Parts: sequence; structure tokens; C-alpha cells
Amino acid sequence: MERQAELDWLRGTMLVLMTFTHLPTWFSTRAGQPFGYVSAAEGFVFLSAYLVGTVYGRRARVHGVDAMRRALWHRTLKVYAVHAALLVFLLLVLVPFALSRDAHAITDLASYYLERPRLALASGLLLTYNPPLLDILPMYVLFLAASPWLLRHGLRNGFGGLLAVSSVVWLFAQYDGGRHVYEAVAALTGWPVPYAATGAFVYLAWQLLWLVGLYLGARPQTPPARYGDRRSRMALGIAVGVAGAFFVWRHLAGQVPFPNGIALNALVDKWHLGPLRLLNFAVLAWLVVCGRRVLREWAEASSIAVMGRSSLGVFAAHLVICLTLLATLGDAPKPHLSILEINLVAATLLALYGVARVLQEASGWTLTFRQALGRRLSTRTVR
Repeated sequence: MERQAELDWLRGTMLVLMTFTHLPTWFSTRAGQPFGYVSAAEGFVFLSAYLVGTVYGRRARVHGVDAMRRALWHRTLKVYAVHAALLVFLLLVLVPFALSRDAHAITDLASYYLERPRLALASGLLLTYNPPLLDILPMYVLFLAASPWLLRHGLRNGFGGLLAVSSVVWLFAQYDGGRHVYEAVAALTGWPVPYAATGAFVYLAWQLLWLVGLYLGARPQTPPARYGDRRSRMALGIAVGVAGAFFVWRHLAGQVPFPNGIALNALVDKWHLGPLRLLNFAVLAWLVVCGRRVLREWAEASSIAVMGRSSLGVFAAHLVICLTLLATLGDAPKPHLSILEINLVAATLLALYGVARVLQEASGWTLTFRQALGRRLSTRTVR
């Protein structure tokens, strides 16, 4: 399947934004949600789901559901292996180093592990203990694991019923339903991991974003719409206006718009994927679709698209760098931008670009080796 450069560029952009946010520099408190009440996480999850729907939906149509299921399980195991490696690196390498330096940025992040190390490590490998910064890949793994069934049902029976159920579950999550279910099950079974240690993302809310992306990717591709008629121009103008209003609101009011209004802040809450946040993401996504042709031309020669093509490896590398710097530099707020921090960000982005190039070269060598081996085996069979 031909790569779509604009999607690679978008994934690379999400990785760059995550890097700015997670590095312990002046940028960390200022680069979050730069386009409104939408973070890089929403874009990363949605694009991942869209590509899963596109790639594996096509595989199901061409090669059958079983081939799609095997390929998705292979992908799931690969993502799980990356998560397990990051978890082991944090808990068994960085935490002891942080303890020796009294580096609270890491010890606070892994506080539950310090309380119950064996249980935390085991439950982390079971995807139930998720320290901050390491809590998006477990969600990704679980959504990937569920995707073969979702795609099979959606391709055979349509996605309407799935989307209806998903919307109800999302609404349930807005009232903290996930916490109530988890605590009830933990009380019945004696499961010791507290809900606060399971990660910040509310899976029952974020599953809606994943399913919508899966549906849009799996449905038959249609030619891009043209926006020449009056109604289309009006709809586009409304979308630009809504996106602009969110942008201005975010930069005037800050990332938490209502300092004393917990209920109102829930409307744009990231972890529960609040309703206004969903609206903000929807209009931005639609504007990207409208400008996809221009974006494609722009992305063809972009170094950011190179990082997007190896998004899993680059994501893991960015976490290794960020966690290591937290263990050495700490996460104290930086009141002023320094030359050192600019160089640190630039060096990190350059390193991530290097990782992407190495991974792509390795992937090319692997593909060439497999093709050569396949030709050799075919020749032997003929003889």
C-alpha cells in the first residue's frame, strides 16, 4: 500500500509536540495544546486508529479476516514489547539511579513502584499499573487487541451499532463510571492496585476516538470533497471560526480555563476527553482533511514526515531521552528560556530524526533480505 506522506507528517508533528511537552525545559509548560484544547495525544491516537482501519481493513477485504487478525495481533505484540521494555528501563534502571541522586522528578513519577516494587512491576507488565508518561502505550495495546473483532464486526455488519454503544460508554465515562467499575471489581476480587496508579487516560472515554478513527479508516475511500459551492464554503467558514475561537480561548485563559470551576473544566478535560475537547478536535481534523492536498505536497520532502514513518520507534526513543533527562536535570519550572534549553531541544529532535532514519534503513535491509530469501526458496522449489 502506498504511503500517505501527509499522514506521516501529521504523526511526526504529534511526536515533535510530545517532545516539546515532555522535555524538562521552558517549553514544557508552554507547548502543550498549542492549537486549542487539543493535545498531541488525541492526534496520535486518532491517526493510529485511522491507519489501522485503512491498512488492516484493506487486508481483511483482500486476504480475509484471519489474515487481518494475525497481522493485527503481531502488531499488538510489537507495541506491547516496546511498552514492556520502556517499563523495565524506567523501574529497574532509572529509578535506582534517581534514588541515588534524590531526583524527585522520577521517584515521584514511580511512587507506587517504590511502595510495592514487585507488584508494580508485575501489574505494569499486565497493563494495570501505568506510571505517568508510560500510560498511552498500554491503552494503545488494548485498543489494538480489540481491533480485530471491531473491524470484523464493522466490515460485516456496519459500524453504526458499535458507534452507538461507544458513545454511550463515552458518556458513562464523563461521570467517572470507569473509576466506579474498577473500584467495585477491585473490592470484589481483592485486586490491590489503586485506580490512581492505572494511568491518567480514561479508557472508556478514549475508546470513542479510537473507534471513530477505525471506522473512518476502514470505510471505502472516496474522492476528496470540493469546497466550491456556497454551502461548503459556509461550513468551512464555520469550522475555521470555531477552531479560531478555541485557539484564542486556550491562549487567553490557559490550559485550565476555569481555575475554580471543576465541573466546567470537565468540558475540556483531556483525560476524560470532554465534549468541548471532542468538538475542538473534530473541527481541526476536518480542516486538515480540507487542506489534505496542500499538506501532501508540503509533506513530501519534510524531515518531520521521516519521523512519522517510524512513529513507534521514535516515540519510544523520545520517552527514553525525556525520562533520562528528568532523572538528571529534574523538572523544576523554568521561568526563562536559555540557550542550553534551546540546544537541548534541538539535539533531542536531531537524535529522534537519526533514530527514524536508522529504523527505516534497517526496515529496508530486512525487506530486501526477505525478498532475496523468498526468490531463493522459489528457485529451489522449481528445481
